[in-house]
Amino acid sequence: MYLPGVGYKTAQRYAYQILNGDEEEVKKLASTILEAKEKIKLCEECGNFTTENVCNICKTRKSKIICVVKEPKDIGCIEKVKNFDCIYHVLHGCISPLDNKGPNDIRLKELLQRISKGEYEEVIVATNPDVQGEATAMYIAKLLKPLGLKVTRLAQGISMGSELEYADEVTLSKAIEARREL
Repeated sequence: MYLPGVGYKTAQRYAYQILNGDEEEVKKLASTILEAKEKIKLCEECGNFTTENVCNICKTRKSKIICVVKEPKDIGCIEKVKNFDCIYHVLHGCISPLDNKGPNDIRLKELLQRISKGEYEEVIVATNPDVQGEATAMYIAKLLKPLGLKVTRLAQGISMGSELEYADEVTLSKAIEARREL
């Protein structure tokens, strides 16, 4: 099995640590990994990882804003922003024709079903600002705008603390488009 972000040297160190480790500790690690794989499933509402049928966010929040993300790990990034009340919908991927991934291969049908059941005011598309993320965002907007929903996209532009001279043309262009009044 391949673990992303683990290069050859790190994998080698892990292997040696496991081979040289105490047998009971190795068994405990293996059983913990198996237990996680068996117990963790997708939330029936949003598609986030959970050990229950419905995750804590879906159980406790009653927001009229749905934030659509590519992967469950993206929820953690947005949750770092305090005082932002929304619920989530995880697509588990993006539209990517080069990878043979179309709209039916991600959780768009579930998003539409969810929206039809609730009274939502806004859908924020928080997919990555790459080709696949943009294609997915445009597709979602095309699906939802006829339903009378406000569909927004995260603003893009220059990062705090960076310098203009290091920004590329596309980033500068997006920053100029997303400018706001002071």
